[in-house]
Amino acid sequence: MTSESAVMTNANRTPLHIALTTGEPAGVGPELAAVALAGAAAHWPDVQFSVLGDAALLEARARAVGVDWAALVGGTAARVRVERLSLAVPAVAGQLDAANGRYVLGLLDAAIDGALAGRFDAIVTAPLQKSTINDAGVPFTGHTEYLAERTGTLRVVMMLAGTGVRPLRVALATTHLPLRDVPDALTIDGLVETLAIIDRDLRRDFGLPVPRILVTGLNPHAGENGYLGREEIDVISPALALAAQRGIDARGPYPADTLFQPRYLEQADCVLAMFHDQGLPVLKYATFGEGVNVTLGLPIIRTSVDHGTALDLAGTGRADAGSLIAAIDTAVAMARHRRGG
Repeated sequence: MTSESAVMTNANRTPLHIALTTGEPAGVGPELAAVALAGAAAHWPDVQFSVLGDAALLEARARAVGVDWAALVGGTAARVRVERLSLAVPAVAGQLDAANGRYVLGLLDAAIDGALAGRFDAIVTAPLQKSTINDAGVPFTGHTEYLAERTGTLRVVMMLAGTGVRPLRVALATTHLPLRDVPDALTIDGLVETLAIIDRDLRRDFGLPVPRILVTGLNPHAGENGYLGREEIDVISPALALAAQRGIDARGPYPADTLFQPRYLEQADCVLAMFHDQGLPVLKYATFGEGVNVTLGLPIIRTSVDHGTALDLAGTGRADAGSLIAAIDTAVAMARHRRGG
């Protein structure tokens, strides 16, 4: 079952139920989950959590960062419960092992299936290692693309959000593509669909009555009237005109090198950048460690951290759980909006 109606069948259920996948077992995900959930009762008093991962791994990593895991997940009244999936081989902090690649996908599949069935109101994902999954024999581009495939969603939009500027939200017209492939991936219809997804989800899940979207150009100086490229003239501007006909407040194309200023951003709810490294370096500079990755367009709610597996920090207790806590905060807020308050 992949329709949005399936997700909404238990819309009036209380409390909210959030699934948290713990990601790459050699990375920081398991310990960050322990740190974030240690404050669950105080931070999210009306939320039930299901944390997905290997029980022994989670307990060991929690112990390493000073979290009493048994107390957190023990008892029938506990609001943090473990949904146990077993590692293929024992995990060592900081040391990748392709044997556990399918375990990581299993965590994600269990969370997706639970959300599609209406058991989870949202899923929050800790970072995974793409190379480990590919080395396990499973072609894998990233969380965003996998979520789209597993939910039968034709188009999704990656948006990162942070609190550094107003707050700053940056969505992407393309995601994990080689730079040479980006111009060919930009189409009028595709941009209109992307803008429609951003507009709809900012209304529904973020409570913005009329989202204001600023759109970058692709080329330097937004093409300089065609002298530095024609994508702005041939693709982006026509897409903006069609989006306006659909009641979407999307403006541009603006030169990316000058758009990310407070005097422009204070008029915007979201910026749509044309490619990954056009918009995200700015956002991560402003908000890194507290940023949230949101997948728009899905029939389920999914948020994640703004960082990777941090193998060099795994098991040391030095990793900062701020982004994961922000991702949970965002998922809870989105779920409340989708329920209607």
